[in-house]
Amino acid sequence: MGKLQALIFDVDGTLADTERDGHRIAFNQAFHEVGLPWNWSIDLYGKLLAIGGGKERIRYYIEQYEPEFLSTENLDDLIVNLHQLKNQYYRKLLDQGLIPLRPGVQRLIQEAKEKEIRLAIATTSALPNVLALLENTAIHPDWFEIIAAGDIVPAKKPAPDIYFYVLEKLGLNSANCLVFEDSHHGFLASKQAGLKTIITVNDYTKNQDFTDAILVVNHLGELEQPFTVLAGDISEKSYLDLALIQSVF
Repeated sequence: MGKLQALIFDVDGTLADTERDGHRIAFNQAFHEVGLPWNWSIDLYGKLLAIGGGKERIRYYIEQYEPEFLSTENLDDLIVNLHQLKNQYYRKLLDQGLIPLRPGVQRLIQEAKEKEIRLAIATTSALPNVLALLENTAIHPDWFEIIAAGDIVPAKKPAPDIYFYVLEKLGLNSANCLVFEDSHHGFLASKQAGLKTIITVNDYTKNQDFTDAILVVNHLGELEQPFTVLAGDISEKSYLDLALIQSVF
């Protein structure tokens, strides 16, 4: 048993419900701007989320649903351009305050900071998107010692590379860190890095396989907004705090 020294957070779907009402909307706005008749519905986007990384997701969509575009001249440039446009639209949504933090996130992070538990982020999301999300909430980016984001490692989740990167930068062993993820491929990444993981599911991920996670909940909970425990044995409590985390770590 290691001593808990750091919390590592995924971003999209974990800190905030950014996928369905954020990234998906922004992708569609980018497609419309360049005149592409593509529309990623809520259901379709749920399937596309199996692919980590925005550029990778666009390429997969073309391969699977719009194969005639594979012969497009400068396809790589088109994908990069679409991704950049998407990020611009996404940040506008964040600036408008349309994507709040999930229940319990701000409370837990503030408690960790006050009790000198180190904080880090490990995400496939682009760094400017992560910073924009944090800057439009009550969580300051400087609270996180490491923000590992985007293309900082070549192989994205479910590869464990980004977690190995964060552990190296923190100078900690996996036994001293706890991860918060929301998806199966994010969990695979943390699990392969030997990290204990708590899962906070959302509508897209609630039916995915989280075998071996130390706890699966619908969100982190608040006193007035209790969480639902989907897997894991914990004491009677309505929200996740450091005391509860220590009891299951």
